[in-house]
Amino acid sequence: MKKHGISITFFFALSFFFTGTGLAHFGMIIPSDSMVMQDDNKNIKITLSFSHPFELSGMELVKPDICKVMANGKKIDLINNLKKTKVMDHNAWMINYNIKRPGIYMFYMVPKPYWEPAEDCYIIHYTKTVVAAFGDDEGWDEEIGLKTEIVPLSKPFGLYTGNIFQGIVKLNGKPVPYAEVEVEYYNKDGKITAPTDYMVTQTIKADQNGVFSYAIPKKGWWGFAALNTSDKKMLFKGVEKDIELGAVIWIKIHDMK
Repeated sequence: MKKHGISITFFFALSFFFTGTGLAHFGMIIPSDSMVMQDDNKNIKITLSFSHPFELSGMELVKPDICKVMANGKKIDLINNLKKTKVMDHNAWMINYNIKRPGIYMFYMVPKPYWEPAEDCYIIHYTKTVVAAFGDDEGWDEEIGLKTEIVPLSKPFGLYTGNIFQGIVKLNGKPVPYAEVEVEYYNKDGKITAPTDYMVTQTIKADQNGVFSYAIPKKGWWGFAALNTSDKKMLFKGVEKDIELGAVIWIKIHDMK
């Protein structure tokens, strides 16, 4: 009986690990509009958070170290305009940004390192999204110059359900051969249920040139996180720990009507 009890306890511990702490993390930057047209509201809301987007399980996002937008050849600092908000019942940040000119607007953040005890490492997700305005679509494939970054090979906006999204995973400006990329749907209304935990996060690998491809099965927001381990370490309670570097991009998918 004692052995049987221990087995049950062990089983539930494993179940908790794989269904709870084993979920993928995503830095998130979600704008209220990814394509601003002439008759649209020019003032868009940008929400920054950190979460498990499919399972709608939030985590705390302290004020990022960097929050900027790159547009028309300039990088504009937005850090002092951030306001606190809540996403999935956890601290997050938002900003209202007025789109005044045609162009490509790349919003991005570099968060403070997040300690994840379940993975025994720190996490830093260099996160971005792209907003197109007033019909201009030049420059969507430009690099911001982040330490790690997904550079799109497909337009990261104006995509239909079923389109293939491609990108190059870069670390320190160089492609990462066979980089692992996690893909997850922002299950915002909670209506989608995965048949098994294996299907919450889709995982693909880049090729020898750091290029990955993914066919999008459903409309909505999709996050891509390319994960690498930093060659540097950080101290946690006096012990050196690894740093997971995530290159994250969010794209919006639309049904064809």
